Amino acid sequence: MNIEKIKKAGEELYHKLHLPTYPVGITYIKKEDDIPKQAIRPSSKEQKWSLCQAVTYARRHGWHVAMTADDNFCVPASAFHKWVDVSDEDLIESQVQQGWHKDRNAEQNRINYFKGLFAGSEGEKTLQKMKEYMGFVCSPLHQAIMAPDSILVYGDGTHINHMIQTLCFDYTMPVISLFDGFAETCFKGGLVPFITGRPQVVIPGMGDRAFAGITPEEIAVGFPVSQLPVVVENLFKCGGYLNIGQPVKTLLAMGLDESLTPGFTFLKNKIKEKSS
Repeated sequence: MNIEKIKKAGEELYHKLHLPTYPVGITYIKKEDDIPKQAIRPSSKEQKWSLCQAVTYARRHGWHVAMTADDNFCVPASAFHKWVDVSDEDLIESQVQQGWHKDRNAEQNRINYFKGLFAGSEGEKTLQKMKEYMGFVCSPLHQAIMAPDSILVYGDGTHINHMIQTLCFDYTMPVISLFDGFAETCFKGGLVPFITGRPQVVIPGMGDRAFAGITPEEIAVGFPVSQLPVVVENLFKCGGYLNIGQPVKTLLAMGLDESLTPGFTFLKNKIKEKSS
């Protein structure tokens, strides 16, 4: 899809799903010269943001935001993205000091598990690919200024249910996700779909909630841009005429009468007495 079709699809998703915020396009960059002039860069304002904050500014305010390690105060996120040269040992120690998991062994297991996602020769190529990039630019999808690599859609449970059904409609690439309550927006929402080519469900984690103003009911799904045509084509097709749609078409109780509650029955009888 060219960028104009991508923008049109972003607008279509936003309106058809009745989303509360814009779908976001995330483009990974290899050098600073790739950053468009329209993009806001926190470091140019002598500030630092987190990657999840950048996504919030894009989806809620419609901003174009560029992020590199120099713009990002969330150092572990830069390390996980391979934007900075940090050893696994130092990364583990930083997380031990945070106290997020039981002990050092738990943190080591976490690193090993993520590495297991990139096992084998293909996995090694994937890890090397991550090192090629030094940042990203995110935009509201319908106003994208760069062709995105990943697309991140936030909404409530019904919005994301539609997205999952759509992505799974032909069942060539079912949505299978790993959860540990951290790095959900930046890692699973953007990087993993880009690097692996597979969609991920995002349940916002500690940093997402603390820094990025994500509301309690919000969850998300991230997917590679290659799946955008499938999403647009299959939206609301699951179940045919039985699809609940958006806004959701719930089944309403039928066969009810005034005998439903004691109060209803009391008034019904009083009205009947007066009319007889």
